[in-house]
Amino acid sequence: MGNLYENAQPPAAGERFDTLLSHQNLVIERIVSTSKITAQEYVQEQDEWVVLLQGEALLEVAGEAQPLKAGDYLFLPARTPHTVLRVSDGAMWLAVHLHSRR
Repeated sequence: MGNLYENAQPPAAGERFDTLLSHQNLVIERIVSTSKITAQEYVQEQDEWVVLLQGEALLEVAGEAQPLKAGDYLFLPARTPHTVLRVSDGAMWLAVHLHSRR
């Protein structure tokens, strides 16, 4: 048992990834962001579903701008390039990663 909002202070810079559950081919992470980020492109081998729990963000997904506000979610199929361009301080995400079975 846990609480998403405990120990959820943003880091001094960038983002912090906290694994909440890792079971078989499923990983659930809490991501806490600060507004002091460096845009970095991610291209992951697994599918990802992400929801912004609090704050605002601007992502670029497969070359298209994707503004998000609290409550917005999206699905990122495996190998879809995506970049966090801008995020509000203290933004909190929940990311669900589905790895293919080997």
